[in-house]
Amino acid sequence: MKFNSENLLRSSKGLAVEELQIRLAGFRGTVWDGDFGPGTELQVITFQKEYMKAENPTGIVDQKVFEALEEFSKEFPIDFDKLKCPCGECEGFGKGQFKDQYREGKPKVEAYHNFEYPGIHKAILHSYRAAQCYAKASEFGSSFLSSGYRCHVNNKNKGRKSTNHMGKALDCDFPLTSNEDKRDDGIRCDKFRGLLVEKSNFQIGWHGRNKKSLEPSNIAPTWVHMDVRSFSKQYLQEKYFVTTEQELDSNDL
Repeated sequence: MKFNSENLLRSSKGLAVEELQIRLAGFRGTVWDGDFGPGTELQVITFQKEYMKAENPTGIVDQKVFEALEEFSKEFPIDFDKLKCPCGECEGFGKGQFKDQYREGKPKVEAYHNFEYPGIHKAILHSYRAAQCYAKASEFGSSFLSSGYRCHVNNKNKGRKSTNHMGKALDCDFPLTSNEDKRDDGIRCDKFRGLLVEKSNFQIGWHGRNKKSLEPSNIAPTWVHMDVRSFSKQYLQEKYFVTTEQELDSNDL
């Protein structure tokens, strides 16, 4: 079955809807449960308005929308080489270690899950694409990936304990101009976080369940960190993690 083989609309269900929900994760966003309800319809309408510039968005995914999704992925490519772990020991995306094991002395919640997921979550990658789209259309300009996967070896080398970057997160930033300094960078990153909360339905911090998260500025002062740590286990299944752009954009279901 192909993702783009039939129109999708309110009441549609199945794997094609799940894939749609993930691809539009940065256009408002909802859970990827395969049920085309009002949240998914809002995603489609937002994509039609924001990217396709449709005057009368329908909320229906027809061939024009499928074609626009293809154009969108080509306009905002993902360089997976920049996402690979720099440790030099794993192949770039961990070794699949420590599934269902948690940091000693901590609650058994995702924040302390030691699992090296097998790639980067598709929803955060597509959300980054939407973030690039919004940045391009505003004062921010082009962003760049500054950090992706970081396995346990990298954590040990750098003295870190957080497991967010074991497939659930990425960091981005904006290049400084010749007359800018770190203070300017921090101000810009704060403004960009505000835009992502408004446009992409991110939350600052991790208090809400099943919502995309941004680190607050006291943790990420001069970069933007985004992750899917707050999602339930059903939305963090291994099938949602990829290691290549071909996997990310495949229409095979």
